[in-house]
Amino acid sequence: MSSATVSAGIPQAKVPMRTKVGHVVLYVVLIVLLLAFISPFLIVIINSFKNMSDITSDPLSLTGEHGFTLENFTGAMDAMNFWTVFGNSLIITISATVLTIIFSAMAAYVIARNPRWPACALLLSLMVASMVIPFQVLMVPIVSVYGGIFGVLAHRLTLILMHVGFSVSMATFMFQGAIFTSVPAEIEEAAEIDGCSKWKTFWRIVFPLLKPMIATVAVIDAMGFWNDYLLPSLVLTDKNLYTIPIATQVFYGTYSTDIGLVMAALLLAMLPILILYLFLQRYIIAGVAAGAVKG
Repeated sequence: MSSATVSAGIPQAKVPMRTKVGHVVLYVVLIVLLLAFISPFLIVIINSFKNMSDITSDPLSLTGEHGFTLENFTGAMDAMNFWTVFGNSLIITISATVLTIIFSAMAAYVIARNPRWPACALLLSLMVASMVIPFQVLMVPIVSVYGGIFGVLAHRLTLILMHVGFSVSMATFMFQGAIFTSVPAEIEEAAEIDGCSKWKTFWRIVFPLLKPMIATVAVIDAMGFWNDYLLPSLVLTDKNLYTIPIATQVFYGTYSTDIGLVMAALLLAMLPILILYLFLQRYIIAGVAAGAVKG
């Protein structure tokens, strides 16, 4: 008896019409929400290839009367000294992100594996408490102390250390949860039996298992460091040390603003973070999927 005959004899389950309509409505709502979320990004892309007159006359048109142009990108790169500020942003973002991941992962490992130590409980409590303190409260004391007393402003290293200090608490909290859920203690015990020290156990066994959380922390912190304007504007007083968000202020004049140059500069500023997210998204999705089936 063929499979077609067998299947023909079995009554097929029919999807109710109400369910089909519900699915269609859900898809339509999701598409509308997607367009609403990405519309600002699409507007930036479209207008970055148009001149000033086309942007002001019809910002929603695809090309405008004068067609596509690349003059906005060349003009924006020259005006903001792009390669210098891009290098500054890259150095600061990569250094602060790497240091945050290393220090946070090590601190989280110590806290997670020694829950009975009073020092670990106190450290974790202080880190959680520090996350509720807004930066604006510490802004004036930081500038006065580091600038007026120590005189260490206008240095990239100062900004890097400040970024690490303000982000390490949240990263440690996230790594601690990942160690509890994703790193079985039995693996570490087996490594110790084989002769691995705590240091080797962390770097060779625990740290590689934290890849999804490392990717998540890297994207969150790198995005925050790259797009930060307030803290770099307070610390980096030398124009040669400006980052991309600070350099974009040259396009905003008192009486006029070249919107085309602004759009091109914004697109240039967004591309590195988008590339980083596209490269690490598979690790983030893997971490979310693994966390969804724990326990």
